Amino acid sequence: MKWRSRRQSTNIEDRRGQSGRGMGRGGFSPLIIGSLIKVLFSKTGLIIVGLFLVFSFLTGNNPLSLLGQLIGGEPAETTSAAYQPGPEEEMLADFSATVLADTEDIWNRLMDNYREPTLVLFTNSVSSACGFASSATGPFYCPADEKLYLDLSFFQEMEDKLNAPGDFAQAYVIAHEVGHHIQKIMGITDKMQSLRGRLSEKEYNQYSVRLELQADFLAGVWAHHTQSLNQILDAGDLEEALDAANAIGDDRLQKQSTGRVVPDSFTHGTSAQRMRWFKKGFDTGDLSQGDTFNAETL
Repeated sequence: MKWRSRRQSTNIEDRRGQSGRGMGRGGFSPLIIGSLIKVLFSKTGLIIVGLFLVFSFLTGNNPLSLLGQLIGGEPAETTSAAYQPGPEEEMLADFSATVLADTEDIWNRLMDNYREPTLVLFTNSVSSACGFASSATGPFYCPADEKLYLDLSFFQEMEDKLNAPGDFAQAYVIAHEVGHHIQKIMGITDKMQSLRGRLSEKEYNQYSVRLELQADFLAGVWAHHTQSLNQILDAGDLEEALDAANAIGDDRLQKQSTGRVVPDSFTHGTSAQRMRWFKKGFDTGDLSQGDTFNAETL
């Protein structure tokens, strides 16, 4: 894939080396906060506050910020000064920013109301508007904050555990998550969320499969248009993306992990379905052909 020396997106939020789990708002109950306030304004509390201010002065920390975290429960994510990404990881970060920029260029052409999402790079764990997640979750899109979340180590897992190596396979992963952002803009995500609690788990899973297959289709549409405009694909790149789609099919993953396949629990689609819808998007580049929710055959 020809990606070097091309524009990189500025919509990158680099949280690598940060702690993903903060205290969060509402970390203390009103009763506990009230008790803390009483202590602070007692004679003992005034001594504690004095020591607290001295500590803040010596360490260079903002005392109001520290006090706000203690009482108000503000997020407590901190950066690890010792974290130093290696050259290979930095290359993957540059690659991801380049792919994101490419999706911005294409979707701004295809959609009048496109809002560019932010890509959050993290290590090990991360907090989002959709909750806390570990790297084991894999890349994901949070519609509540319109951000994509990616631990770059996932790309190594694709090669080592899923047997799906290659830069265009990695680009497919990012484009798929951007596909979910397109669904958010189009109102599809909100319609899906409105179904929760109204359907059985089996019925909701069937809708989830159609949502994921549509994101695969949208990734294919991006690939179609960027290839037409920029000629970025090298020989074998398309096969890399299809191999990745094949590797993360529900049937294949279930077979690998448990030795059996349970179709009613599928949430993303089979390997064959994921490959088919990505390829359809790549072959046609036509958004009107990606209505997986009304397709008779997936």
